[in-house]
Amino acid sequence: MDGEGDVMTERQREGIRVTGAPRGGVEEDAGLHDLYRKACRLMPGGVNSPVRSFRAVGGTPLPVRGGHGPRLVDDTGAEYLDLVMGWGSLILGHAHPEVRKALQRALRRGWNFGALTGEEVVLAELLCRAVSGVEMVRLVNSGTEAAMSAVRLARAFTGRSKVVRFHACYHGHADALLTAPGEDGFSSRPSSLGVPPGCVADTLTLPYGDEASLRGVFEAHGEEIAAVIVEPVGGNAGVVIPAAGFLPEARGLCDRWGTLLIFDEVITGFRFRFGDCGEMLGVRPDLVCLGKIIGGGLPIGAYGGRGEIMELVAPLGGVYQAGTFSGNLASVTAGLATLEVLEEENPYPFLDELGSLLQKGLEEGAAEAGLEVKVHRFGSMLSLTFLPEAVGAGGKEQVNASYYGNFFHEMLKRGIYLPPSPSESWFLSTSHGEEDVRLLLEAAGEAFKEVRKRG
Repeated sequence: MDGEGDVMTERQREGIRVTGAPRGGVEEDAGLHDLYRKACRLMPGGVNSPVRSFRAVGGTPLPVRGGHGPRLVDDTGAEYLDLVMGWGSLILGHAHPEVRKALQRALRRGWNFGALTGEEVVLAELLCRAVSGVEMVRLVNSGTEAAMSAVRLARAFTGRSKVVRFHACYHGHADALLTAPGEDGFSSRPSSLGVPPGCVADTLTLPYGDEASLRGVFEAHGEEIAAVIVEPVGGNAGVVIPAAGFLPEARGLCDRWGTLLIFDEVITGFRFRFGDCGEMLGVRPDLVCLGKIIGGGLPIGAYGGRGEIMELVAPLGGVYQAGTFSGNLASVTAGLATLEVLEEENPYPFLDELGSLLQKGLEEGAAEAGLEVKVHRFGSMLSLTFLPEAVGAGGKEQVNASYYGNFFHEMLKRGIYLPPSPSESWFLSTSHGEEDVRLLLEAAGEAFKEVRKRG
């Protein structure tokens, strides 16, 4: 650390007073951190995004002060090896010096002008060069915005209303994309309270990777389907790798029926190569959604594709989409600095090797402890599933969640910060090294043994 100080001032820290009981289902607990107690009175569940609440693993969220390289620092100064890495956005690690220097230089000029800047043009040019099939791009503020906007654009371009999505994929919290499979195999029901059934009436939700279901939905509704939206490698139900023929089948069906194929690469874009994941898998979509890495850890999103499609976006066309903070100097600068380092250093072979080392070590450590696990990995992104022999009444998912919760807390005790949910992916960064993986595997070996004892 460079001694630049805490995020909060001492005066702000003194303002954390505990008065009254926490709200939102968080019970009073003498061990509950003061910051979290206050947060629970002021924010739903004490957090600004659900998975941060630790509800999937139990316990109290870690209060974070800062980070450097591959490590998080909590408010006591304790350090943790981080495998969350800003949910995949920090591929260079925390507070990378080149990104920080670029931000410091840029922020002397200001940070949001509500007008065109040269940095936006440079980032747009880079994305059009690096991402296959993208001729024009629109910067937005989040992955949710990117996916929502791409779907709207596809509907306008095709003149159709129906959209196909897959149950294991996540495309943000826009109403039309918060769905679960309906009873007839093609329709959808809302997966969130507050989403009226009418909002998902034109969304068709299928099992991820099921080619037969995909062919069936096109046979039933092909002339009505505007778009198929999919994560080419799933990252929000653990790591989900598609079967070899699934994405080519989707491409072929979209071509046959005049439907647009949208790849949601908010997680995967620039994660495995300098550019899109679709190029690696041999399938080119019509529209691509990006986020996370292209902002270097600051809020950003983008969607892009062929010029004839993108020219429908306002002000050129009638597809309205706007944003006060879109293309703001801070996010664009951090993104450019990150992408420049990635292009210059090409760390992807190293990240893949590190991922392979971690995968092998986790599988061996679990086996040594007498546990059966499956490590799902694609490059530097992986997830861990427990496959216990004795499955209780709650079924495999509930038992896996229980095992994972115990494993998570055993790892946290040993200074390893994992995603606080079994359904989220782990991420490696260029700041991780073989020694970090060795330390993680030592901790995991001990944690697996403790999990095995509890059963």
